[in-house]
Amino acid sequence: MSNVAIQIDSLGKRYRIGPRQRYYTVRDRFTDAVAASARWFNSNGAGASKDEPRYFWALRDVSLELKEGEVLGLIGRNGAGKTTLLKILSRVTQPTEGSAEIRGRVGSLLEVGTGFHPELTGRENTYLNGAILGMGKKEIARKFDEIVAFAEVADFIDEPLKHYSTGMQMRLAFAIAAHFEPQILLVDEVLAVGDITFQKKCLGKMSEVAQAGRTIILVSHQMNQIRRLCEKVVWMDGGRIRKIGPTAETASAYEAAMTSRGANSDVDRSAKARFLQWEIVDPAGASPHMLSSLDPVTVRITLEVSQPLRHGHHGIALFDRDRQLIWAWAKDDIRLEPGIHALTYGFPMLPLRPGPYFWQASLWEDKEALEIWDFMPEMNIATPVHQHSRDEWNGILNFPCEFSIRNNDSHGATTIRS
Repeated sequence: MSNVAIQIDSLGKRYRIGPRQRYYTVRDRFTDAVAASARWFNSNGAGASKDEPRYFWALRDVSLELKEGEVLGLIGRNGAGKTTLLKILSRVTQPTEGSAEIRGRVGSLLEVGTGFHPELTGRENTYLNGAILGMGKKEIARKFDEIVAFAEVADFIDEPLKHYSTGMQMRLAFAIAAHFEPQILLVDEVLAVGDITFQKKCLGKMSEVAQAGRTIILVSHQMNQIRRLCEKVVWMDGGRIRKIGPTAETASAYEAAMTSRGANSDVDRSAKARFLQWEIVDPAGASPHMLSSLDPVTVRITLEVSQPLRHGHHGIALFDRDRQLIWAWAKDDIRLEPGIHALTYGFPMLPLRPGPYFWQASLWEDKEALEIWDFMPEMNIATPVHQHSRDEWNGILNFPCEFSIRNNDSHGATTIRS
């Protein structure tokens, strides 16, 4: 028996963005018929309308397979097609081409609070919204107290929803949706509801759902959520899949693309020397600009020198995505003859938090800046996360630690590696 939960083949969705059809009265139809006849005679039968509709493809040629129990992240800029894909899988809209086969009970968290009625109480809306999601009355009754406690609205549950604050409505809506137990769960940016404290609670609940073995597709712009919850990631761009692969690698590549800068340097490139390229030579990986392990690291820069340097000064620095300095080093009294030179840097490890990082190298002679170069492309750190399970406690450094608990009454020790 196949364990494939979602099978998507060459899926596409086209939308019309030109003039739209409207409802007509009998009078409108008669008037339009007369006007159309007049246009036809005036154009000698050509009859072409100036208001031809236009179309655009929100999705095109999307193919994807998701197995039971997998957690997939969907990332990409606004308008990349992420929500359109979830709407098709939720049967909210039909595809223009291709097919999507879904095996299992589907729950969708596309818009938190859909179906709420302001005149009904929180209790009544809980039963109504639960029914919309596909929960039975007995199931809702069994989970009711847990839903109310999670939403933190026990004191107001019998008040009309119109008296709730926006935050209270969002908390109740998410609590109902989060306690729905489908085999396949589609989630679109609903983990950002409420205040910071409640967002942490939402993230913890989604972690429980993921660990329960359900198939999940999660759309989020929060890369910490994607890294924490997802096993693999699909990066969508312009309605197509740009990259699909392991979470650390794909998320880092996306972040690097979103934070890339156009120019390498504000310094005029010197005729004496210029940096040509850079790469991670050890450990060798699929990309020379991506680091996916905590092994010793060797970075190499290629430098071209056209005139002799007798009193050179070379510096190198590493910055994070916010342009905060992580590390820097320099060397004085460098002598270089004309030719191609390889500048090599060895590190015992680079235990950095996953994401994009930026190297900058400089070369000076006396007090003249010959070259200041921002490495392009950026360096992507795609190592496994060895930090706190709550992202707000994560720092810059990311290295494993060994934790042990020793009972004073015994001779043994329990060691847990993380």
